[in-house]
Amino acid sequence: MKPIAILLSAFALCLFAPAIGCDGVQSGTFDSSGVAIHYQFAGSGQPVIFIHGLYSSAVINWQLPGTLKLVAESYQVFALDARGHGRSDKPEEDDAYGLEMVEDVIRLMDHLEIEKAHIVGYSMGGMIAMKLITEHPERVLSGALGGMGWLRDGSGLQEFWEKIPTGKGGAVPNACLRSLGKLAVTEEAVRAVEVPMAVLVGDRDVCKKLYVEPLARIREDWPVIEIEDAGHLNCIFKDQFQQELKHWLDENASRFPAEVE
Repeated sequence: MKPIAILLSAFALCLFAPAIGCDGVQSGTFDSSGVAIHYQFAGSGQPVIFIHGLYSSAVINWQLPGTLKLVAESYQVFALDARGHGRSDKPEEDDAYGLEMVEDVIRLMDHLEIEKAHIVGYSMGGMIAMKLITEHPERVLSGALGGMGWLRDGSGLQEFWEKIPTGKGGAVPNACLRSLGKLAVTEEAVRAVEVPMAVLVGDRDVCKKLYVEPLARIREDWPVIEIEDAGHLNCIFKDQFQQELKHWLDENASRFPAEVE
């Protein structure tokens, strides 16, 4: 078999048959209040939960770039397909999204009997992560926002997501897109966060100005790590992004006792 054919076969295996365990990653499904949620898992140690971006999936956002494999060398990693994405169910009702996407993560933790975890979200996943951390701080060891910062409650960006134009036959249900404004967080809630937090964003990512800079003005104590020569879409494939994320997790894992594993 030619090298290109081998690569294509490996890509197809990872994308369409993740249950087989590409790079040691396995998969499962659980019922989240009537919605089937698919997730990837690997490794052992303190739990880390990864939440992907809009129009993406656990495989595309975290497995194919090698992030799950890297982090699973030291941690027990879980990456779910958000409802409306990947191999999870895709309900059409408006009330099936928004805060339900946050609760899916909590229900996954309950399903796995995980009391607390490190939470990592990218783009839309960063919105979900921030909302989760403000709503359920008792379930969080540390948080990392990638390609995202603060979707401020009452902001023009929140209104944008609530009124975003939608069409028919999209890859993600329109209800999901319209619901993202419900993930907005108040300034009071952001200031109240006590768990360790970091932001990783591409130096050419438009989200740096839209979401990260407003966050940095009220939480100067949260480190902002810029990924060199990275925009919004390619940041997750940068070695610097993966290494900085792993370093952040390592720094914070040492703060917690072994019994959280």
